Order: sequence, then C-alpha cells, then structure tokens
Amino acid sequence: MTEILSAPLVVEFPFTRSLGPVQSAFLTGLRERTVLGVRTDDGRVLVPPVEYDPVTANELRSLVRVAPTGTVTTWAWNPAPRRDQPLGTPFAWALVRLDGADTGLLHALDAPGPDAVHTGMRVRIRWAATRTGAITDIACFEPYDGEPGPTEPAPHDEEFTDPVTGITVPARLDYVHTPGRAQSAYLKALEDHRTVGERCPACRKVYVPPRGACPTCGIATAEQVEVGPRGTVTTFCIVNIKAAHTANLDIEVPYVYAHIALDGADLALHGRIAGIPYDQVRMGLRVEPVWAEGARHPDHYRPTGEPDADYDTYKELV
Repeated sequence: MTEILSAPLVVEFPFTRSLGPVQSAFLTGLRERTVLGVRTDDGRVLVPPVEYDPVTANELRSLVRVAPTGTVTTWAWNPAPRRDQPLGTPFAWALVRLDGADTGLLHALDAPGPDAVHTGMRVRIRWAATRTGAITDIACFEPYDGEPGPTEPAPHDEEFTDPVTGITVPARLDYVHTPGRAQSAYLKALEDHRTVGERCPACRKVYVPPRGACPTCGIATAEQVEVGPRGTVTTFCIVNIKAAHTANLDIEVPYVYAHIALDGADLALHGRIAGIPYDQVRMGLRVEPVWAEGARHPDHYRPTGEPDADYDTYKELV
C-alpha cells in the first residue's frame, strides 16, 4: 500500500500595487494620524474609503475626516496570533465603526481576554510609533471610556505633502499539503528516477502526474504505468525575468520552461530545458531528464540528439 505523503508548504511573494487618489489619501492620512473616509452619493461615509460608489458605481472623490474613536460592531477572539499579525499576544479581530463613519474598519483590538470584549464597546486607535503610510500605521484599537468623537465628519480638502503612491505587501500562505494516493505513488517513484502515471480504465489515457481520477471520464484510476524517461517538447516559453526571493531557483536568464509529453503519457508535464541555447529550443525537440545528485525530481531536461518528433505525434498535447 502506498504511503500517503504530506509536507509543509509555503507560498510567498511580494504584492506591489499603485494607489489611486482615494487610497493614496487614506494611507497618507494614516501616516499623519488622520483617518479619512469618502462620502457616497446617498450621503453615507465609507471607511476604509473606496473609489466608486458601491450602489451607483459613480466615481467618489469627496473625502472627509472621521474620529479616531468608535464602536465595536462585531468581533472574534484570536487566541494564537500567527506570524506578522498585528499583535504578538492574544487579541480580538474587530469591526469598528469610527465616529462619523457608516461602515466598519477591520483591525486588531488589544484586550486582556475575550471576556473584556463585547459588541458595542467603545474603542480608540492606538497609533504606531513609526508610521509609513500603511494600514499598520494603526497599531491596533484599545478600549476607551472617554468622550465620543464628532458624529459629523469634517470635509478634507487639503493636499498632503509627499503622498503615498504605492505599496508593497508580502503575501504568504502556510499550509500542509497532502498529495493523496496517486501523487504520493508518483513522488515515491521519482525517488528511484522513475516516472509513473495512471491509466483511465475507460478512455485508456495515461495521466502524468496522476490525479487519482480521469478528468475526461470522471472515473477513478488505479493502474500504474511507467512512462518516459524521454519525451517531446510540445510547447515552451522563454523566461526573461529572474525569479525573486527564490533561493533554490538561482538560474540565469533567459531560460526555457516547456511542456514535455513523456513517451507513453497522454498529458504533458512541465520542466526546464537546458543543455541547448534558449533560442534553439523548439516544438518537437526530443529531450531526456537530468537528475542532480540526491534530487527527488529531474533538475532539467536536455536534448537526446534524436530527430525531432513529427507534429502529428504530439499535436493533441499542445
């Protein structure tokens, strides 16, 4: 019986975006300890502000200042903060309707425990000591028993100096991946430098990597079929942008990634092509895997020296 594998997996990349005039003013305002909302066509004040009216879809530009105090409208306790969350100790995620606003702002609420949090409680912003023009300029909310702020927001017409025009935010997803029976068998075979797929009992197609079921027929697959190791390039792309923040992919550009139909397979997998100038890679090129010492998968594919495959032999896999 195949051992079912599992392993931690991290997907991480920097997300960079430019800001329009409304979001730019909002984040620049946070840097200056000012919370801005935007007034909609029907007079409501939205915080955080948006650039288009959610009801009429009209463009919105009427910015107003709201108070740094507000009321919790709903909340959830977070007993075990994760990496890079606003606070390192247990806290509440809360929707806070700031005084003068008609919508809630989601942020952390610092409280000694869940019994200290309730819907309707009064809170205020705790500003970060160092502010850069980001939502993290609000360090968190904290309980507040002082006077409420003005309910009528003040118009905001001034121009901030040195406005924030773009942000870069790290996006990260941590999870445990379990590939299942079929792909576990595929991965275990790769340890022995073999490539194993599974055949559909109905259409007889061999899928590599196997999926556990035929995507065409919807039937479970179980019959293992060893394919390759050689194959044919069905299509490819030339990569001209060096991978960022990827220590295990330090490859000089340009390089080529291709879809490769291994001999005996009815589904092309992808792999890097090396051992040939990038501008000589072509459809129909015959290739074979190259394994680095101790590797659990091919490092790349290189030309075999065979004549190119005829297009009719792989056209269904392009």
